[in-house]
Amino acid sequence: MDHIADGFKGERAIVVPYSVRNFQSENELTKNVFVTHIGYYPNAKYHFRKRSKGALENILIYCENGKGFITLENEEFFLTKNQAFIIPAHKAHSYEAEISKPWSIYWLHFKGNSNSLYTTVSGKILNLDDSRSLDRLNLFEEIYQNLEMGFYPDNMEYSSICLQHFLASIKYTDQFLKIKTADTEVLDIVPMSIIFMKNNLTAKITLHEIAQHVGYSSSYFGSLFLEKTSFTPMEYYNQLKIQKSCSLLQFSTMKIKEIAYYLGYYDPFHFSKTFRLVMEISPREYRLRYKSQV
Repeated sequence: MDHIADGFKGERAIVVPYSVRNFQSENELTKNVFVTHIGYYPNAKYHFRKRSKGALENILIYCENGKGFITLENEEFFLTKNQAFIIPAHKAHSYEAEISKPWSIYWLHFKGNSNSLYTTVSGKILNLDDSRSLDRLNLFEEIYQNLEMGFYPDNMEYSSICLQHFLASIKYTDQFLKIKTADTEVLDIVPMSIIFMKNNLTAKITLHEIAQHVGYSSSYFGSLFLEKTSFTPMEYYNQLKIQKSCSLLQFSTMKIKEIAYYLGYYDPFHFSKTFRLVMEISPREYRLRYKSQV
């Protein structure tokens, strides 16, 4: 029977590049606590990870369903539905899904100057009441989706603030359960346009098509988008293509030229040149550096 670290049907994962982590560690809003890795593994049969020297970051595992085991410095813990566990940085550990009922887990790696705030809840099973589990998972999705939309200052700062709230919902469970919030929907043309861009990353959409989708003229939409994000719509769209290419380089076996054509670039050279301008390394270097770190 083979153990596997990833490759589960329906999995999602993002690894924040080191260049972005440098920004996070120095930025006033993010340096106290920030995400370096984040993902979701559904029905993760045969899932297994072992780090004899620990990880550079704290690791939070939140079990949505199923069961699994965590071993921290020779002590074993059994994790099941609506339970969480924080593995401290630099501590030897392993974790794996139970064979008969493998877990589905939300997970993230985090670090920062405020790590000590969470030492009181690390290294032990955390039982989470399910009455606000959806609210807690919505916070996780806020973090994930903002990182998925690009590694820009506003996204990183907002994700860090959401992470603090997410971790606080685990450490201060009683306080979290006292508050009931009503769902609200805020329609904003910028998120609407970004979702449209994300749904068309393999196409070659124009500024006019994006503006038309949200019901504005190209010039007015462009001005609003620039004011909100500090990027023109097409700059942002191209950045999203690069972010998608990072995911494909990490989690797929597609060749670099296949990724280039899949995302609508003229040729592999055009893709590589654009990728290097954004990420400061070539697609090949990115794949070699990050593929094994998830």
